[in-house]
Amino acid sequence: MVGGHFDSWHYGTGATDNGAGSAVAMEVMRILKSLNLKMDRTVRMALWGGEEEGLLGSAAYVKEHFADPAVMKPTTEHNNFSSYFNIDNGTGRIRGIYLQGNEMARPIFEAWFAALKDLTPGVITIRNTGGTDHQSYDRVGLPGFQFIQDPMDYDTRTHHSNMDVYDRIQPADMEQMAIIEAAFVYNAATRPDKFPRKDLPPATPAGRGGAGRGGN
Repeated sequence: MVGGHFDSWHYGTGATDNGAGSAVAMEVMRILKSLNLKMDRTVRMALWGGEEEGLLGSAAYVKEHFADPAVMKPTTEHNNFSSYFNIDNGTGRIRGIYLQGNEMARPIFEAWFAALKDLTPGVITIRNTGGTDHQSYDRVGLPGFQFIQDPMDYDTRTHHSNMDVYDRIQPADMEQMAIIEAAFVYNAATRPDKFPRKDLPPATPAGRGGAGRGGN
């Protein structure tokens, strides 16, 4: 799966948070379709609502299709799922990816980034990053990943401000993001095996799962 969420804030239009990530997700689907690439897995896109209020859109989808974090009884869809990729840090170019604590993903991402070395340095960090929809997948033991991006003026000017408008979007950076994410989605959909997973997390009763922080 590939996805992003829709926002607007005050008098801004939510261009960098997160029209950018949503537009890239749509472009990923257009690229894969226009190239008529044959893939072993179905690729699904989701554009989420309610991210600012606690990842409500993605959390509801994950609960319906994969597992309820409060009881952690995985469905058949959970068993068949491979991975989810998310963009939610503005208009800056992709510089790498967060492993979200999944060290088994490192050699896979190293190989994928090696083929894209003309577009990105492909930095890989074991660190987690929070505040956006890949967490809904991670909370039920599914591989969910967020890319590392150039910060641009996201935290200093556009994030949750009336300056989060279309003029802040960088077209060349958006193109780079779409190419890289499309390559990752294609590679994930053509792997012989599912993406490696961390151990299944314990159940987290309601009120203990945390909430989104708006894509920080």
